[in-house]
Amino acid sequence: MQINKKQFETLFQLYWKRMFLFTVKTVADEEDAKEIVQEVFKSLWERSSNLELADAERYLLRSVKLKSLEYLRNKGNKIRHHKVILHNKTPYYEDNNFQYKELKNQLNTVVESLPNQCKNVFKMSREEGLTNKEIAGNLLITERAVEYHISKALSIIRLRLSESLNI
Repeated sequence: MQINKKQFETLFQLYWKRMFLFTVKTVADEEDAKEIVQEVFKSLWERSSNLELADAERYLLRSVKLKSLEYLRNKGNKIRHHKVILHNKTPYYEDNNFQYKELKNQLNTVVESLPNQCKNVFKMSREEGLTNKEIAGNLLITERAVEYHISKALSIIRLRLSESLNI
């Protein structure tokens, strides 16, 4: 039988409470049980125009059972993932944080060793976020000179960091 609005409402009134009680026993949470039953009825309504049901009660109870089991499986996976994240979070974060600080220190050392004009241009560009035109105006040099100093700074930084990181 294909389901029209009236039949859908009848099925809802006949089976929602039974489906809800089964789901609450299975998932042990009323709000989650309500959502699961709602999902089953939503799916039934969305598929009502092309769904052929011989036994609506069996279909609905089986659907809510499968949705409940899916919920439990997903909840179990989520709990396991949270445990893994909590268990591994600190060392991974601390390791990355240490590596970041170490790399930043190396970068600062290389930047500080650049020739003065090159260092000033690089810092104004990268740390202060100034445009090439603004840097040129502040230092009374051409934009072309700014580009040259930035290019030179990046070349030196790449070279020295790759040497220190053995890349």
